[in-house]
Amino acid sequence: MARVCIMALALGLSAAALAADDAPLTSGQVKAAYRSSEAQLLDRHGEALQSLRVDMKARRLPWVALADISPALRAAVLLAEDQHFMRHGGVDLGAMGKAAWDNLFQRRPRGASTITMQLAGQLDADLRASSAGRSWGQKWDQIRAAQAIEEGWSKAQILEAYLNLVSFRGELQGIGAASHSLFGKAPSGLNQTDSVILASLVRAPNAPAKTLARRACALAKESKMDSSCQLIEARVDTALQRTALYAELQPAPQVAQQLLKKPGEAVRSTLDGALQRFAQNALRQQLGALRERNVNDGALVVLDNRSGDILAYVGNAGASDVDGVAALRQAGSTLKPFLYQLAIERRLITAASLLDDAPIDISTDAGLYIPQNYDRQFKGYVSARTSLASSLNVPAVRTLVLTGLDGFYNRLRDVGLSSLSESADYYGYSLALGSAEVSLLELSNAYRTLANGGLAGSTSLLPRAPERPRRVLDAGAAFIVGDILADRAARSLTFGLKNELGTTFWSAVKTGTSKDMRDNWCVGYSEHYTLGVWVGNFDGKAMWDVSGVTGAAPVWRDVMDYLHRQRPSRAPTAPRELLRQRVAYQPALEPERSEWFIRGTESAVVALVGENHRPPKILYPGDSSIIAIDPDIPEAIQRVFFQAQAGQGLRWTLDGAELGPAGAALAWRPVPGEHKLALLDAQDKVVAASRFQVRGNPLPPAGSAQ
Repeated sequence: MARVCIMALALGLSAAALAADDAPLTSGQVKAAYRSSEAQLLDRHGEALQSLRVDMKARRLPWVALADISPALRAAVLLAEDQHFMRHGGVDLGAMGKAAWDNLFQRRPRGASTITMQLAGQLDADLRASSAGRSWGQKWDQIRAAQAIEEGWSKAQILEAYLNLVSFRGELQGIGAASHSLFGKAPSGLNQTDSVILASLVRAPNAPAKTLARRACALAKESKMDSSCQLIEARVDTALQRTALYAELQPAPQVAQQLLKKPGEAVRSTLDGALQRFAQNALRQQLGALRERNVNDGALVVLDNRSGDILAYVGNAGASDVDGVAALRQAGSTLKPFLYQLAIERRLITAASLLDDAPIDISTDAGLYIPQNYDRQFKGYVSARTSLASSLNVPAVRTLVLTGLDGFYNRLRDVGLSSLSESADYYGYSLALGSAEVSLLELSNAYRTLANGGLAGSTSLLPRAPERPRRVLDAGAAFIVGDILADRAARSLTFGLKNELGTTFWSAVKTGTSKDMRDNWCVGYSEHYTLGVWVGNFDGKAMWDVSGVTGAAPVWRDVMDYLHRQRPSRAPTAPRELLRQRVAYQPALEPERSEWFIRGTESAVVALVGENHRPPKILYPGDSSIIAIDPDIPEAIQRVFFQAQAGQGLRWTLDGAELGPAGAALAWRPVPGEHKLALLDAQDKVVAASRFQVRGNPLPPAGSAQ
């Protein structure tokens, strides 16, 4: 009793003096003003998908109701901080007297702040203790504020607010952040051991592990817990070693980074939570299977064909901060569908047209461009349908020669590939084979344009009103390309009849592999969805023996199957401008079949034109070619062979000098300088010409000593 009197006299305490002058905040106001340091990402159904820390000053999770906090934690905190909480009116006079007695007689200093008084300090920055403790004035104001809180709040409201605002360790503020960070569980799941550790942290949030374990052990004994101090010490060590708020892989971190900006906000996205998790898991499993082939990274995006909503967005497999959906990578053969669509739209070819899959060299400012097929083999004459479906390179380059480089470049820009920032000449004819860099999102949305019959629109991660699409492709040509990409037989020349590209429902799909095996793609669409998958390495290292069918395609197939597990996908209806008819080949290079044509381009027979019916042409050297004299090749065999198409009856001239008949290849000993090669007919008329340049040191005169 004497100690109580000493404390009361020292503070001038009286019952009347405990009344506060100012009305405190209500519990509802405190809860409404509370802001989590995390912003919440919701999926399209309003379900929580993941959170992202936005406020870096402290770590707070959403407010936790008292009913959702473990009873063991509530009991442990009351035992450690305020054993008379349920009986006092904000100030525990007995505890204050004991604290004053100990402080006056130089025992170890102790505090006497009740939970309500601590809450008052949490709510008012002026009442918070400094490094030297609270002044007498602060203590007085804190007591008055606690009394006022008790008059307006219930005990449950006080304890709930306290547990959500109190600091536990370091930046962890509130029971939500502490329980998830230190124990990886929700506050409702805390057991007795967890609870005594957390209660011990309240008094000294940054205490060393051994000190914390000792306090928790003492608290456990006081509460008569059946738990050994050794177990508690081990649990403390484990808890303090956890460094992440969430140890599990987050399902959509790249989307969260894009959309979440304000602490405490909840943003509804267009993502489908179940699909997002399935897609992420499918990608991780495939990358695990490909790791022995030096494939470590991947990305995936799913679009709703009608709305442009992004339904799944997997930026990487979880081991990187790179956003693979937005990163620029070489497109490989995935650009070919837009090339053939352009050629068919302009009526330069039909799906039945024959293209020559044979060696070709094209003169460019940088020299000769000589494309090769993926398997380094040539198939001879094949139809445009087979060329596209089987992803043959040489026919694609020949098609680009027909459309013109600028035309194809502009078409790629039309379908939304904004990353083509250089001029068409910069990419050259290798653009047909995907030398340009594109993002997975823009490439997938370009395929969505094909899925929608040539109508283009934007994509979105946020719900929005329907947008008006714009036509960028001819509907008929887009339909024909989709029909080709869905044709298993047409792709069998390269991929075989059985592979990951064939689904049990209608789908159109294309694979692609970039130069040096650095990027592997699989992009395609069904009636309702467009799906793009990329695998490779963010650091640019080459993969080992990975193709589109073995790399990205298995993920594409798994996710497409998931999307259509209960939803059919039907083939699109052909536009009125198309007709379907039988077509035969002479000679029978391909079997007779039904083929789609734009009206006016149909043909019942596709015949291969013989050599005698082809126009004269200089095959080599092409116009603007640059030929280098190789000093390592013996002079006696260093020759350039002039070659002509339909050269019978014609003759060669070089720089105006007669060389001989052009019916067969003619060997010429190269001479440095610029030259003009021409084919002349019997009337001395130039029917074909080519200008080329020879670079290097002059060869020794024929027959001279070496």
